[in-house]
Amino acid sequence: MTGREASPADEAAPPDTGRLQQALDRCAQRGDGVVAVRLTAGASSSSFLSGPLTVRRGEVLLLDPGTTLDASRDAADYQAPGQPTCGTVARGGGSSGCRPFITLRGGDDGLASTRAADGTQGRVDGRGDLPVLGTTTSWWQLAAAAKGSGEQQQVPRLVESEDADDVVLHDVDLVDSPGFNVSDEGGDGFTAWGVRIDEPATARNTDGIDPAGATDVTITDSWIADGDDGVAVKGGSAPSSHITVSDDHFYGTHGISLGSETTAGISHVLVADDTVSGTDPSGTPSADSAGIRIKSDPKAGGVVDDVVYRDVCVAAVKAPIDVDPRYGDPSGPSESGAHVPWFTGIAVDGLTAVGSPAGATSTLAGYDDDHPLGLTLTGVSVDAPHVVVAHAHVTASGTTFGGAPLPGAAGAAVAPSSSSSGAAPACTFPAYPAL
Repeated sequence: MTGREASPADEAAPPDTGRLQQALDRCAQRGDGVVAVRLTAGASSSSFLSGPLTVRRGEVLLLDPGTTLDASRDAADYQAPGQPTCGTVARGGGSSGCRPFITLRGGDDGLASTRAADGTQGRVDGRGDLPVLGTTTSWWQLAAAAKGSGEQQQVPRLVESEDADDVVLHDVDLVDSPGFNVSDEGGDGFTAWGVRIDEPATARNTDGIDPAGATDVTITDSWIADGDDGVAVKGGSAPSSHITVSDDHFYGTHGISLGSETTAGISHVLVADDTVSGTDPSGTPSADSAGIRIKSDPKAGGVVDDVVYRDVCVAAVKAPIDVDPRYGDPSGPSESGAHVPWFTGIAVDGLTAVGSPAGATSTLAGYDDDHPLGLTLTGVSVDAPHVVVAHAHVTASGTTFGGAPLPGAAGAAVAPSSSSSGAAPACTFPAYPAL
């Protein structure tokens, strides 16, 4: 399918929604094969303008390099039935008032492009920086207005799969999402590689890739710049397990995160050979930058265990290592014993943090003495000396904070490892690629 030139009037009635959805409906899986609906440049335009689309079982939405799929700015296009008004700040969970721009439904489906010799890939543009149609307020400004209000911005996610198995995203650019970029909920088998996410550090609540209640997940060879978590593995209503985040690069994000929803549990996670930079591609620092992060609280807590971080490089972040079971609830008592966060079997095997800003602090904390943090540190070098240790059983070797060994603390046990110490990784931090 080829692009065609759009006019300003098309913003009120995106011209490509019907023909794109018809093509996707015609190609929905009827046998065992996988088919692609391909978007390519036309004689006058390489862009498509569409409202929400559903990619069904056995389909891949394939964008040629240099082709852009633009999201409608009309909030009415995304309105979810019976939910708060999309395009407003209102009470309601997260983005419940808005449908996603691209829904991957049924499994064995995906969103893809190929990478041209000059590095160009196909692009999905959420246009979160532009005014919602009929207003002077952008999607991102709605998110900023919601902060501290007790209400939520009602904005669409860019890509969402729900209860869909064997979903693939590859070699595709996702830019300026109104809200979360990619959400994978309840699926078994999700792979993202060669995905490039580009949002400024100031775009609030624009998570990169969020597996939630998901199993068998691989996120690799990707470049992620956004205004919230780069990756956030969640275990709220269902457990998440067997997750790999490897060979990725993060810019201006809140780090590589587990949580904050951990009620059903998170386990068997490997984070390896990643870099995390505290500034976005334009040089703007994140207001809440972190390196590796495990977060929860008594309202949404559960067990996080069997997690390995290996050879992770961190630069210019406020919290190089942040393990916090009282995230957003620093002193309140547990509402229910079943929801107490408990982080155990956590290993950091090679981490270097450099260029930390003044006041940068690492946190290594368990919830209480009955739910202590179980942590092993090997070959860890953090240039910031400030570290908080509480309710923790920590075994450390070859580990320094500000050039000194990890200090002990009241209510915490810090012991040297009996194994030979590894070395902290040597680090290089690649520039974000030109899109």
